[in-house]
This record gives sequence, structure tokens and C-alpha cells, in this order.
Amino acid sequence: MKPFVPRTSALPFTALIALLAALAAGQARAQSFCASDGQPRPAQLLERFINANCESCWADPAAPKAGAGQLALDWVLPGDKGDEAPLSAVAAREALDRLAALRQSPPAQTLASTLPVRGLQGATLRVAHGLPLSGYLGTSIELKPIPTAAKGRQWTAWLALVETLPAGTEGSPVERNLVRNVIQVPWDGRKPPAKGAPNRFFDARSMSIAQGANPERMRVLGWVEDDKGRVLTAAQSRCAS
Repeated sequence: MKPFVPRTSALPFTALIALLAALAAGQARAQSFCASDGQPRPAQLLERFINANCESCWADPAAPKAGAGQLALDWVLPGDKGDEAPLSAVAAREALDRLAALRQSPPAQTLASTLPVRGLQGATLRVAHGLPLSGYLGTSIELKPIPTAAKGRQWTAWLALVETLPAGTEGSPVERNLVRNVIQVPWDGRKPPAKGAPNRFFDARSMSIAQGANPERMRVLGWVEDDKGRVLTAAQSRCAS
């Protein structure tokens, strides 16, 4: 599968540099970025898929609720009705690629997938994002140090830009982390770090905020998978109050 390409082309280069600088600065002011620092490590990844054709599925009382230790994502799949599908405005084409990665077929209505987060002893996954600027967020995902288990293998990092919607939004019985944009990054442990380079996997991008999304509700969720599709570690950003 080819890596996802986030919608990034319109952000001015100078603005991108400013965003990424705020993310990279460990002593940056709390109000300039939001990160996963200090957040509990998820034990499970819960992914809820809804077909855009199914208008009532969003408010289905049977929707699985994220329990303690679960990190939840909500994907809306493009329906075969195209723009006429009731939920087409929030559908993401990347949802089909995610289903393919899970070896699942698109559901006619809904589908839920739960995967354990195995954990990586001695390594920390960090995700972060800056403040909205010109319809974009500067985002980053970092794993350090590179675990011994990664050597000789190719892992995949996923970073999802989500809009967190409280329970009750449009009748939803659960809080939803609606996926608005996604990047998929290959991390190649078969190549040792360059001499003098930090012992880490890292990627930083600008990601576009989907039309109609509330920028104040945006954050990032990230996870790392091995070459067998097992979730090794996960993290989510939270903004300081």
C-alpha cells in the first residue's frame, strides 16, 4: 500500500517552518502547541467505521463506547451514493485504505475493530500539533529511542487529525474522534541512523483542516504498527487548559 499523502500543498513555507519550530521546541509555551506529554498510554485501539450511506448509524445507541484504556477513532466511509450519501460531508477516502490494512471489507452500515496495544518497553511515542494557521495544523509524531525490536524491520506510523465531538453531537450516543485527515509514514529499522543523527523515528507535516470542521476541536492521535499489523504503541494529544 502506498503511504497516504496529507493535504498540505497550500500552506506557505514560512508558516510551516513556524509551526514545526513550535512543535520541536521542548521549552515552547504551553499555549503554542498541544502534545501527548503526560497522557496515559492506551491499552487498546478502538476503531468505529460508518458507511456514509447510513444516516441513522451515527446515532445508533448500539455504538461501542470507549472504555478505560481505549483510544477511539471514528471513520466515515465514502458510500456508493457519492455526494448524495447522508454523511458524505464527513467521509474520508483514507477510511477505505484503513479497512484494507485491517483486512476488512467495507460494511453496509457499521463495523468496529479493537486491537490491543502491545507496548514498547523503554521507548516513548509522542504526538503533537500547533495552533490552526491558514486552515492547517503543524503536526508531528516521534518514537525515541528506536527500539531494538525495530532493527531489521519496517514499521508504520499512523497520525490521524481528528475532530473530537462530545456525546450528543448530531444525536451521537458516544464521544467521537472523527478522522479528518491521515498520514501513514514508513519507519525503516533496516537502515541505521546516520552518524550523529538522533536515535529516533520522527516525522512532521502540515495537515489541512477539513472544510466545516471546528479548528478548536482538532487534535492528533497516533500509533505504530509492525510489519504484521500489530499495534505496538499509541498516543493522543491533549491541550493544556
